[in-house]
Amino acid sequence: MLSFLPGPLKGVLAFSLMALNTVLCVVPLLAVTLFKLILPLRFWQRWTAAVLIWIAELWISINNAILAMTQKIQVDVQGLDGLHYHGWYFVTSNHQSWTDILILQKVFNRRIPFLKFFLKQELIWVPLMGPAWWALDFPFMKRHSKEFLEKHPEMKGKDLETTRKACEKFKEIPVSVMNFLEGTRFTTKKHDQQQSPYQYLLKPKSGGIAFVLSAMGGQLRSLLDVTIVYHEKANGFWDLMCGRVRRISVRVLERPIPADFALGDYEEDAEFRARFQTWVNQIWQEKDVLIAAVKQDVAASV
Repeated sequence: MLSFLPGPLKGVLAFSLMALNTVLCVVPLLAVTLFKLILPLRFWQRWTAAVLIWIAELWISINNAILAMTQKIQVDVQGLDGLHYHGWYFVTSNHQSWTDILILQKVFNRRIPFLKFFLKQELIWVPLMGPAWWALDFPFMKRHSKEFLEKHPEMKGKDLETTRKACEKFKEIPVSVMNFLEGTRFTTKKHDQQQSPYQYLLKPKSGGIAFVLSAMGGQLRSLLDVTIVYHEKANGFWDLMCGRVRRISVRVLERPIPADFALGDYEEDAEFRARFQTWVNQIWQEKDVLIAAVKQDVAASV
């Protein structure tokens, strides 16, 4: 255990080890991808895809080991019973810092299918990570703005069609798609600017999840509603590396996704959009109450 090291030194060591782990895992991952491209046979594609996921899950496991070696973190997790590695899930969580992603990977690694994010098309050019995301079949989406569609109405629906094609491979391979419904990290300033009706959350953006469910064509059958509560004010990525994040509560609730939510037109059907927003807002209201309860329980136990 190296948790006795001073904070900044611990942070440099933990970050350096994770960076090295990333490089060492990306290299074989890209090598396997080349073999995947050489033979476009179905059984070969499935086998190499499984190897790529194994490498990605190994990367997460090593990152978890690095955290365990350098940090003293208590993660209280509830709600993992009944989850399946071969299921199809849409995963969402409240979003406070980039630490959230490491915690989600720690909690769900090898319990559910490898977490994948819908990424903007431009991110494919990110050094190392862009090609790795592409190799792991992360769906890259290209969404046109309303202003663009007004000028080019012939492009309407093309972004959804392109994303659906990217998701075709998920029809046979179980997947967990991750999306932060708030769209950005929580800050008091953003909370006040939005005049959010929630105490601990920003307003959720329903359009993003509606787009994902439509693109996936009904493959995602359950919503894993994740609530992350940090019990220290410092919860950023560098805070985590330096050992300033010590106690975290994670609550997971599996919710069924209404079957017709993959079929409605969120942009054009006002009635469907209102019903969809009501569903999302109800989830967010319950999440806000849960955060308050978790904070109260932990404060009472100290």
